[in-house]
This record gives sequence, structure tokens and C-alpha cells, in this order.
Amino acid sequence: MREFKGRVVTPGTVTAEAVVTHEGFNTLASLQKALQFGDKTVTVGDQNNKDLYGKSILGKALCLPQTIGSTTGGMVLYCACAMERVPACLLFSNHIDSLAAAGAILADVWLDNISMPVVDCLGDEFLEYVKDGMKVTIKDDGVVVVE
Repeated sequence: MREFKGRVVTPGTVTAEAVVTHEGFNTLASLQKALQFGDKTVTVGDQNNKDLYGKSILGKALCLPQTIGSTTGGMVLYCACAMERVPACLLFSNHIDSLAAAGAILADVWLDNISMPVVDCLGDEFLEYVKDGMKVTIKDDGVVVVE
């Protein structure tokens, strides 16, 4: 078991199974099937992300370095939250980008009964340590426990 301290972007506590990518997460390419074609399991459709392609991220602790892609990323993330087709949380090893931050923060502020905690600045060691299937718990203060 290890603990990592990050910065809280959107608050909340959650325990979920980890799903990990070491590549940038393309929000639009990854979530398009869930948003446009009714995929309720939120299977990642980004063929360029070999770590996540074809995996369900619904209710998982998505561990990633950063998001990539178009300027629609924030709105895509917000819409996925509104449709309840998102990971349980987003855990960034790097600083969160402004588009992902906007989507997560708007969802946190505008949507009732939707919680998707986001923590960034967890560091490279976090992404090296966490593996698919590990149990991840986020505490209120931005501490992330990986078991």
C-alpha cells in the first residue's frame, strides 16, 4: 500500500478499481461511443490509446498523465458527467489541463447528485506504481491510497 498527495481539483471521496493509461487520454475519442451511440459501459473507443482501448472505464479510478485532443474536451467531460457515463474519479500524475479542469469543475458546480472527484499533481511515481485492478481510495485532502 502506498499513499500519494495531490491537489484537489474537484472534491469528493471514493474507492474504486484502477484503470491506468500512460498515454494522454483523448476525451472525445474515448467517450464518443458512450455519448453518441448509447454505450452504457463507457468502453474507450480511442484506438490510439493501447492502454485503454476497448476497456470499460465506468465507475473506475482513471489514472492518467493528462488529457489530449480537441478543444471540445471540457464539454465532452461535462456531458459525460450529465449522462452519468464517467469514471468514478480522475487521477492525474501531471497538472490537469484547463479544458479537463473546466469540464470537471462545471459538472461539480452545475450538476446535482453527480460526483467525480479529480486530483492532479500526483507525480510520476504514482503512475509507475498503480496498476489496473488495484484498489484506489481518494481522501478529502487529496491523499490517494493505492492498495
